[in-house]
Amino acid sequence: MMDELRELYQEVILDHGKNPRNFRDVEDATSHAHGSNPLCGDQLVVYLKLDDAGIIEDVSFVGKGCAISVASASMMTELVRGKTVDEAKNMFDHVHHMCTGEGEANTTELGPEAERLGVLSGVREFPVRVKCATLAWHTLKAAMDGKDEASSEA
Repeated sequence: MMDELRELYQEVILDHGKNPRNFRDVEDATSHAHGSNPLCGDQLVVYLKLDDAGIIEDVSFVGKGCAISVASASMMTELVRGKTVDEAKNMFDHVHHMCTGEGEANTTELGPEAERLGVLSGVREFPVRVKCATLAWHTLKAAMDGKDEASSEA
């Protein structure tokens, strides 16, 4: 990884890890899911409030985990608020592809969000951390799909 990207990766992970955004319950959530990463011990709950048109009105998370897991969840909540479920699922596909190299992601509709998510690509250098970076996204997808639980093993 280029030195500049590595520094940005470290800065963003440290900032979001120490000062997570949207770290709270959503009292009137329309769905939520519990996520776990058995390898690392990360545990979180993602709360989601959709409006009648399927737009993410509010999203948050609570739990405990490593800095990468918390930072990814924090970034995710900032980026998906105001998006439709389909747009958020497209972001999930992009993050999963970027972190694992598996599948294909449609980035044409992501715009500047694709660039902001690019910082998570740094986990590719640390394969054991890929599940930490994708846990929140798997949990969000589970909540959007009406499932109660998600695992980084998915």
